[in-house]
Amino acid sequence: MAKRDMIDDLVDILYPWPGAEDVPDGDEDILDAARDEVAGEREKFEQNLRLTEENADWEFDPLLAEINTARREMRAAEARMRMLVAYGREFIKPQPYQLKDLAGATGMSISGTRSSYTVEEIAAVARRIGRQPRSRDEEFWATFNKEDAATRLPGIAAVAEAMGRQPRGGAGKTGE
Repeated sequence: MAKRDMIDDLVDILYPWPGAEDVPDGDEDILDAARDEVAGEREKFEQNLRLTEENADWEFDPLLAEINTARREMRAAEARMRMLVAYGREFIKPQPYQLKDLAGATGMSISGTRSSYTVEEIAAVARRIGRQPRSRDEEFWATFNKEDAATRLPGIAAVAEAMGRQPRGGAGKTGE
């Protein structure tokens, strides 16, 4: 029997073999297809780690590398979730999704959901879908002047730019 190493263990941890309980009604054809797919993923993953280990100019640690990969994936998933919550709250018309529903979907509290996204994320959603946020109307823009947008709330300028709008010229001014 060949000697197992950390890479073999990581393959087993991250790409477990599917069992009959993992497919509907224990369907053997679906199970075989799932096992074929996992076999390809396992082989590709193992080859990638072994090549990296062999060719690295540094002391490569496959466990730490995979933990770092998992953390990057978590951050990316959190960013996607924040943008989706921003979309649900700021772009859905005529009524936004209720905070309680979004909180349930995200696994956060209502207050955590309310503050989970930033104006930068609102701006990113606006750019991606080419539409103005529901709650960002002229009254909203009138509450911020250019100094606010440039210093205290830089994301407001990003939202304004994405929307083709400019915050008003000065605090309390009606605009010209």
